[in-house]
Amino acid sequence: MALLIIFTRLRLEEKLLNEAAKRENIPCELRNVTDFYYGGGNFCAPGDVVLARCVSHNQNESVAALLESENVRVVNPSGVMRLCGNKLSTTLALQTAKIPQPNFRIAFTPESALEASRELGFPVVCKPILGSWGRLLAKVNDPEAAEAVLEHKSMLGAMHNVFYIQEYIEKGGFDVRAFVVNGEPICAINRTSEHWITNTARGGRATNFTMDGDVEELLKRTHDTIGGEFLAVDLFNSGGRWLVNEVNDGGEFRNSIEPTGVDIPGAVVRAAWEARVR
Repeated sequence: MALLIIFTRLRLEEKLLNEAAKRENIPCELRNVTDFYYGGGNFCAPGDVVLARCVSHNQNESVAALLESENVRVVNPSGVMRLCGNKLSTTLALQTAKIPQPNFRIAFTPESALEASRELGFPVVCKPILGSWGRLLAKVNDPEAAEAVLEHKSMLGAMHNVFYIQEYIEKGGFDVRAFVVNGEPICAINRTSEHWITNTARGGRATNFTMDGDVEELLKRTHDTIGGEFLAVDLFNSGGRWLVNEVNDGGEFRNSIEPTGVDIPGAVVRAAWEARVR
């Protein structure tokens, strides 16, 4: 019985998770699934739990679903990955639960997306339904720019033929990335940048953010809606009101350990190991 950390590219996060498991005396193995194929024999021993950390969200979800079909416990479950991996699915789940988030519109042609953008009011943000690290986001300031961006997106293939338009939030140059383990908020960072995209993967600076009761309650409600053992939730503050912008099922945390002083990988491996009996 062991904790298997599966990966396709060994990043610092996976190394830190492995080191944390050793500190916690959790039997652990790093396993590269680049050459994995389903049906080639048993991937796990009975009772093993898998912490899925493939870089590709599609691969991560697919491997998780295949292992779950053999009754292997995967963290996070494939259903949580599926919900977080599609921005429309995440948005609709949050909307159903009445969790505050930026206003949005969904359109299926460049023409209707332009009208939706006008209705929301410029500037707006065009997002791909699938993707991470702030890639392929576009802040669109006026109708002329929207026409160009939407036409270009329509030519990029099927993934971009659903147009996700979100109101632009003036967030004062920062947003918050919070980490939730087993439904409990454990720490958060301010991500600050002169650019409107604040991801630390894009150069945003991380400092500790002290969560108050309102933020913690919002994060717990978000977890209740999405599920999973480990979530990274992005928050905006708009006029003193907190909004959930995105929910990530396999968030990177290397830049959040030092500013928060919290052992994030230790919390994650403990949660994964405990999941084997749930």
